[in-house]
Amino acid sequence: MSTLIKRITTAAFLLLGLLACLFWLPKPAWAIALLLPLAVGAVEWAKLSNVSTPVAVVYAAALLGCAIAVYHFDFAVWAYLVALLMWLIVVPMWLAVGWQLKSVWLRAPFGFVVLVPVWVALVELRDRGPWWVLLLMGVVWIADSAAYFTGRRFGKHKLAPNISPGKTWEGVVGAILAVGAYGAIVLSVLRSPLFNPLAWAVPAMLLGLLMLYLGILGDLFESWIKRLAAVKDSGNLLPGHGGVLDRIDALTATLPIAALILLHADLLQQIL
Repeated sequence: MSTLIKRITTAAFLLLGLLACLFWLPKPAWAIALLLPLAVGAVEWAKLSNVSTPVAVVYAAALLGCAIAVYHFDFAVWAYLVALLMWLIVVPMWLAVGWQLKSVWLRAPFGFVVLVPVWVALVELRDRGPWWVLLLMGVVWIADSAAYFTGRRFGKHKLAPNISPGKTWEGVVGAILAVGAYGAIVLSVLRSPLFNPLAWAVPAMLLGLLMLYLGILGDLFESWIKRLAAVKDSGNLLPGHGGVLDRIDALTATLPIAALILLHADLLQQIL
């Protein structure tokens, strides 16, 4: 079976499983179900830092405890603000200077910032309704797919050859066009006497572009961490995709900041 067929087949099964959990599970069960990929992602992050399996398991347990505590004690906003700081300031500088961060003691805390906020965001967004989750994840999926296929077909100019040689500027353009079309379709579908899509066109476009940018950062950041670990994939759990981190890299950067903007805009204004 070719890599592309494996990739599509795995994505189809993952999508069906996600939709089943998203729309059928009650809220507590949804949060609990998400702990499994969170734990796997934590183990993968620890393994990328070259620690032993027992240490990776302890690290994952600590990360799960932190995620549950953040949600239980209503610290979600602060988790999102830390994620905002990381993805908009720290990561771009990190990638620009090629920071290697070889020490596991320095790298371990970043795993918490990468993984805890995205779990909290998925839980909070699901609390508001499953369509919130699906629509936002759709931005990332469509951008990723469009960039992949456009890059394969037209890609000539490398986006970040020293980090991820397969990504191209042509892929970025394809992703922008695809996300724009997705946003237009969503706003058209939501049109009603009480909802004027034109009034939301600019905010939706800005949010889509921000998520696209963050998704690229998340993808490049994970690629850089894998390059430092001298591995192609973060794991081998998902045929055609690699590990859990390979599948959620863009989501870790996009969903926490999208949740901060959409669910906590008033509080964000007070803080800033």
